[in-house]
Amino acid sequence: MPNDVKPADPRVETLLARMTVEEKVGQLGMFADMVRPFAPDVNPEANVRNAGEVLEQVRAGRVGALFNGVGAVQGREIQRVAVEESRLGIPVLLAADVIHGMRTVFPIPLGEAASFEPALAERTARATAVEATAAGLHWTFAPAVDIARDQRWGRGAEGAGEDTVLGSAFAAARVRGFQGGDLRAADSLLATPKHFVAYGAVAAGMDYNYVEISEGTLHDVHLPPFKAALDAGALAVMTAFNDINGVPASANHALLTGLLREQWQFPGLVVSDYTADMELVAHGYAEDDRDATRRAFGAGMDMSMQSGFYAAHLPALVESGEVPMAALDEAVRRVLSVKAAIGLFDDPYRSLDPARESDTSHLAAHEALARDAARRSIVLLRNEGGVLPLRRDARIALVGPFARDTDNIEGCWTLFGDRSRYVALEAGLRAALPAGATASLEVVDGCSMEEAIDGGIEAAVAAARRAEVVVLALGEPQRYSGEAQSRTRITLPPVQQALAEAVAATGTPLVVLLRNGRALALEGAVRDAAAILVTWFLGSQTGHAVADVLFGDYSPSGRLPVSFPHDSGQQPFFYNHPRTGRPETPDMSEFKARWREYPNTALYPFGHGLGYAPVEYGPTVVSAPVIAPDGVLEAWATVSNRGTRAVEEVVQLYVHDRVGSRVRPVRELKDFRKIVMQPGESREVRFHLQAAQLAFTRADGRFGVEPGRFDAWVAPSATAGTPAGFTLA
Repeated sequence: MPNDVKPADPRVETLLARMTVEEKVGQLGMFADMVRPFAPDVNPEANVRNAGEVLEQVRAGRVGALFNGVGAVQGREIQRVAVEESRLGIPVLLAADVIHGMRTVFPIPLGEAASFEPALAERTARATAVEATAAGLHWTFAPAVDIARDQRWGRGAEGAGEDTVLGSAFAAARVRGFQGGDLRAADSLLATPKHFVAYGAVAAGMDYNYVEISEGTLHDVHLPPFKAALDAGALAVMTAFNDINGVPASANHALLTGLLREQWQFPGLVVSDYTADMELVAHGYAEDDRDATRRAFGAGMDMSMQSGFYAAHLPALVESGEVPMAALDEAVRRVLSVKAAIGLFDDPYRSLDPARESDTSHLAAHEALARDAARRSIVLLRNEGGVLPLRRDARIALVGPFARDTDNIEGCWTLFGDRSRYVALEAGLRAALPAGATASLEVVDGCSMEEAIDGGIEAAVAAARRAEVVVLALGEPQRYSGEAQSRTRITLPPVQQALAEAVAATGTPLVVLLRNGRALALEGAVRDAAAILVTWFLGSQTGHAVADVLFGDYSPSGRLPVSFPHDSGQQPFFYNHPRTGRPETPDMSEFKARWREYPNTALYPFGHGLGYAPVEYGPTVVSAPVIAPDGVLEAWATVSNRGTRAVEEVVQLYVHDRVGSRVRPVRELKDFRKIVMQPGESREVRFHLQAAQLAFTRADGRFGVEPGRFDAWVAPSATAGTPAGFTLA
């Protein structure tokens, strides 16, 4: 869906001509919605107002948008005050952080990316939009499209992983899902790709930290998902907290104006992240609050969230001439044009229907979708001896702090989930067992998330000895990932590792269920378990989805969107790293690119995942030895299901540029396809590789292709497959 803001909308120009400077500035302010039930504890307090003060500001025309409050009835009252009691009657945008579900919670975005199904993300975003707009919202601060190559960074949970092609596909899909086919529809939710830009590249994986990055990496890795989201129709962009090579992203004229507006011709609005303009002072980039306002606005930030800086300082900056009136008018024009584009001038009470909010007819379909999305997000890392799927008549010990837990089911940035509908692991497994077999499931916590329980390990060991198989539910507490949750060691809490070691010592086969918001460095008994399933934070239907996979009602089809390292100290680690002059190869001495303790490899690479049948790949074949600069090459391999069960296989196309004017990555994902394969079926899976897909930011700073030799792999992961060579003429 193309962007359809119409800056020349006559209503916008008429309003602009009538507005005072204060009213113009008012349209550029976004504040916490204290009128409606508000999501608490999601941001530090700044410029806090009570409900009466908020409504008075709306009445005075000093508010462009409110955020993180919900409810159709009180939302109508906010809009009534804006439309009927303010001088100009301009409606307010009502926004919230609705990231991966509203009342129905879907898998965290990183988990959903493991499905390698952008169409699935489009469906869950669509369902989210239906529920969010019914609750009185027009706008969401999602999707997060940051590429996360360092798993210490907690906000990787909100994106699609370490790869740009995968991330771009999911960025576009989520925008399409949130916004739907008609921005004016009552169930269309305005999308906001964030955080612009390179937030996932913060140094040492520490949230809010600085970013030192080359222009080539910025343009080839971190910017493409934003471009994909904008091309899909997004009309808002949120700035990042970090600086980029010394210039804060929220006051970066080259990016917000030069690239976004002038080069990409983005017609929508740019909104700050929470108080990002205020933080220019702490950065040491602005002298004081007034200077921060001048720099942020001058760079191209249209709307200020929560700081109040624009209201406090923009009028005087306009009066002094430091901010031209024409620049103020242009920013207001963009905000008003977005309001017009989503239909607020035609129907100010759009998405504020109490009857629709109370309608629950969609819940069954959304829960079915949540269950399907969750099981499609699960990744089977290991399945030694075919311990999975489990027999329903087996004696099972479900052990671990996540066995009965529902407090750590949502994942980060879930503000409005209906907790009464969350399905714990125990409930899911019991529901999947025949009525007479539920006694064969014994449940023991063993420990809490981070602390020991008196007698807990002893009880877990006893249960393991009575069982034929142990399902060990371990992972990160929910608060370990998300904003401000950077970690130095991406391992399990020590008490959980101790539980795993004790249970493993019984000799009973171990199936580990990992609940996590990032790649983890697995150790000891967890690493060596017979079977390992990555179950992320799967949302409302967690228990049912995991049971579907454990008992074989669904063959796991997820693949890793992030590399699992051998050790935390490998971070940042990502599969598509540049080549080095001393690569780790068998014929080299110890003076090579590796660590003393570990090889320069992943424990489980990007793209890895297993199903319940072995899949075999033949060698990669290409259609021609040479491809023209504007040509297309076919690459294919024969993929065969050698098992007795149907499986879904994610077939991946990788390319390596052997010689470039800048050192090229060892491999780069160029395409992927998920296919269903029946038992014994063989299929030739073909990809069309356009020469343009081989382009990169060259040493001269220009984006384009370079002639030379390439390798192509059609493979099940970033480290598998047999390559075929070709030449770009």
